[in-house]
Amino acid sequence: MSDKVAIVTGGGQGIGAGIAERLAHDGYAVIVNGRTKSKLDSVVAHITAQGGQAVSFVGDVQSRQVNIDMVQFAMTTYGRLDVFVANAGIDWVDSIEETPEAEVDNVFNINLKSQIWALQAAPSAMRKNGSAGGNIILASSIAGMEGFELLGVYSATKFATRGLVQAAAKELAADHIRVNAYNPGIVLTPMWDEIDARFAERKNVPLGATRQSFIDGILLGRGEEPEDIAKYVSFLVSDQGNYITGQSLAVDGGIKFQ
Repeated sequence: MSDKVAIVTGGGQGIGAGIAERLAHDGYAVIVNGRTKSKLDSVVAHITAQGGQAVSFVGDVQSRQVNIDMVQFAMTTYGRLDVFVANAGIDWVDSIEETPEAEVDNVFNINLKSQIWALQAAPSAMRKNGSAGGNIILASSIAGMEGFELLGVYSATKFATRGLVQAAAKELAADHIRVNAYNPGIVLTPMWDEIDARFAERKNVPLGATRQSFIDGILLGRGEEPEDIAKYVSFLVSDQGNYITGQSLAVDGGIKFQ
């Protein structure tokens, strides 16, 4: 049993790993989810080496049943669930016109449907916490605030995430469950390596040029680190954030403004 328990999907690298590590530092027992066991085991090993508590859960969150099974695992293993961070996501860089049907389905399944499954799976467990409730955090993006060239399909999923947050916050407030999202900017992770490489190919520009052009427009003058998002999630799920729900905040160093 544990006093505080969190699930983080897409936790094998990047933002998800950063969030898992921060929540473990905050005293949560963390269930780290992803599709690649070796990556999850590395994150779990890092957390436990720092004195935290974590365990891996291999599974593809495109499946509704995987989300249900993760929540049940939390209840069986730790006796409760307080936080569910639906962080898993993928990018796709191409024009809307030329994006293959299979890729449309893939992006929507991983980025959006998995979040719907999280919103279906987590509340029943969090209601058992009574007035303590719980927190469900979804991953949006600055591409959910403005549609970007060659990121149209990706942007569509991230705009939809913001709608899910607002609707779910209204539906779950009576159960003391808060629902919010984070909107990252230019995060220095493998996903942005992929985005930059695709832009280089499509725009015939050098590798690194697209990422740097975005970074040059950040008011705080640097690319984003996973820890920047992790600190915001830590705040949201703490008592200091307990009057915030239904919000999707840009944590981007100063790129987009609401």
